[in-house]
Amino acid sequence: MHDHGTTGSWGITLLFAAPFVLAALLYGGGVVVETRRGRPWPWPRTLAWLAGVAMAGIATAGPLIVPVDPGFVAHMWTHLLVGMVAPVLLVVACPVTLALRSLHVRRARQISRVLNSGPARVIAHPITAAILSVGGMWLLYATDLYGMMLQSLLVHLAVMTHFLVAGVLFTAAVIPCDPSPHRAPYPMRMVVLVVALAAHNILAKVIYASPPAGTTSADGQSGALLMYYGGDIVDAVIITVLCAQWYRAAGRRMLRSRAAPLVVDGVAGAP
Repeated sequence: MHDHGTTGSWGITLLFAAPFVLAALLYGGGVVVETRRGRPWPWPRTLAWLAGVAMAGIATAGPLIVPVDPGFVAHMWTHLLVGMVAPVLLVVACPVTLALRSLHVRRARQISRVLNSGPARVIAHPITAAILSVGGMWLLYATDLYGMMLQSLLVHLAVMTHFLVAGVLFTAAVIPCDPSPHRAPYPMRMVVLVVALAAHNILAKVIYASPPAGTTSADGQSGALLMYYGGDIVDAVIITVLCAQWYRAAGRRMLRSRAAPLVVDGVAGAP
């Protein structure tokens, strides 16, 4: 995959793994703070965060110890883990909620200001996030970027970082689990999700018909099938979560409407 020695490979792997270890430690620190304050943090969220960080870290840093090209199927596994599976786990872990609850008020307010800023509103919009996520995949496989990624550690790191960040942005835009001051309407989120799913599947078919340069036909077709069906499984999970959130939101609106006092002849009264 990359031209470097075993000792250097382990050193680079540890260097690239450091941010993921730090992410796990910071989240764990927030959990400890909440527990000491008598507000235990739900353990499924902690488990989801650790699993997501581990998947992203292994898929990003793990292949760096391999001195030769591991094959397109192995690459596609990293694509699925970093760009789709890990983002879902990281989003449902509600890291922003944990940060706002565990940090000092001043720090929490700084985070809130960032989330309420104009750039955050643009980046967090489902359409923008979908373009960054799916558009990045098309750019990788429809150009020479895939070959460059196999030859350069820096390009590899840049591509994996983009996949992870774009995947988290897209997942958070479609199924936000943290507080968000500018959530898109549910119908828009569903439409964007369906369009992104279609674009992802079309790309898988394009790869199946014409694998990237340097990839054998059999390896390219196996990787494309993994991309197609593996992506469908993750998308099915996201659709399920989105429908559940939509259903709960509709139920809350119905309860609020029933609890609102009736107004008869300009006089409010109980039903």
